[in-house]
Amino acid sequence: MNGIFLALVLSAFAVAAVRQVGIAGGDAETMARLAKAIIEDSSQAVTLAIGLVGVMTLFLGLMKVAEAGGLLAIIARLLRPLLVRLFPSVPAEHPAMGAMILNIAANVLGLGNAATPFGIRAMQHLDALNPLKGTASNAMVLFLAINTSSVTLLPTGVIALRAAAGSADPAGILPTTLFATICSTMVAIVMAKGCQRVWPMEPMISSSAASPALAAPHVASEELDPAADADATAQAIALDDSARGFPAWASMLALLAVVLLVPATIIWGRAAAPWIIPAIVAGLLTFGAIRRVRVYEAFIDGARDGFQVAVRIIPYLVAILVAVGMLRASGALDLLIRPLGAVTAPIGLPAEGLLMGLLRALSGSGAFAYLASVLNDPAIGPDSYTGYLVSTIQGSTETTFYVLAVYFGAVGIRRMRHAVVVGLAADVAGVAASVLICAILHGG
Repeated sequence: MNGIFLALVLSAFAVAAVRQVGIAGGDAETMARLAKAIIEDSSQAVTLAIGLVGVMTLFLGLMKVAEAGGLLAIIARLLRPLLVRLFPSVPAEHPAMGAMILNIAANVLGLGNAATPFGIRAMQHLDALNPLKGTASNAMVLFLAINTSSVTLLPTGVIALRAAAGSADPAGILPTTLFATICSTMVAIVMAKGCQRVWPMEPMISSSAASPALAAPHVASEELDPAADADATAQAIALDDSARGFPAWASMLALLAVVLLVPATIIWGRAAAPWIIPAIVAGLLTFGAIRRVRVYEAFIDGARDGFQVAVRIIPYLVAILVAVGMLRASGALDLLIRPLGAVTAPIGLPAEGLLMGLLRALSGSGAFAYLASVLNDPAIGPDSYTGYLVSTIQGSTETTFYVLAVYFGAVGIRRMRHAVVVGLAADVAGVAASVLICAILHGG
């Protein structure tokens, strides 16, 4: 991301300088517009973050109620029979299985703070089963493939950003995100299983792989995660014992229900759209009440994080909004978008969507900030086809290289085998599925 940010800023400055001095149809006001854009866009980033506070507070409070009510454990129990079959090399009652289930369940609900420590714990347990230290096992690669493309029911962060950008239907990305993540997850699983034959687990000749003493040291999860995630890690231990799994037929029914949500939202999506957010609020609070959660106290406890999250993303918003604003004011963005758009627009992928897909694999915070710049662009807006597309791409995949670096780094994996190939294949599938479903629902 360092190189990308520097390249964006320097490209904008170079184009503005060329135009300012009168080369290539110069414009003597270019540098003045560039300076104005830097100041205005940095201020807009802070304004946008403040606008996010209320919506983020709402959703984080609701998710805290759901978490306290045990919704995470319920989803984990539904997932267990499916994952036992996907991971035949991992014993059903091994701690690795419980940690993987909890990680995927947290991702389904959009609980990123909980998903990360669960995922690191899962990798540590999987490494205990790994016969070849320093090399990713088949189970590790498959787990990361599912993790980077996992099915998402509630992309709360994207919904909050769309609401802050003035969307008339901020939750309208629920069906598109669900469809895209189902497709990307299926591709990830098929690719991971298929690539196991191409990249079999074989001992590496290098001494670093053969000698445990020379392998990268294992990193404790506490060293990789913020202190705020410590309670999620503790919860992982407690839930690991209770999530024993529902019968297989219950898991299959739940999977079928998720799949059927896609055609249902395509058919009745527009009529149901106004109901989505009120139904989420009422449904999660009712769920908490039924589970005897003190919903008001739990909501306030989770909502406290809303302000902290909004403040935490201000530096990322400033960096990306200023860089994109400089590109736009200098004319460099037009030089980039026109040739890209000419190639990808005919298949329903405007240049903004292509850039979003590339950035999403590299930097989660950078992609989120770029999404903010697109949704707040008066020429695009959150409710246009492009607005729905970039929102769906943001919610359809995880930051592949970040996940690989953190999770493999936590257990000293040096030889990733086919993990990068599988992760990028899932990213491509997510972008392609996003284009397809957005074209169907919102017209490409």
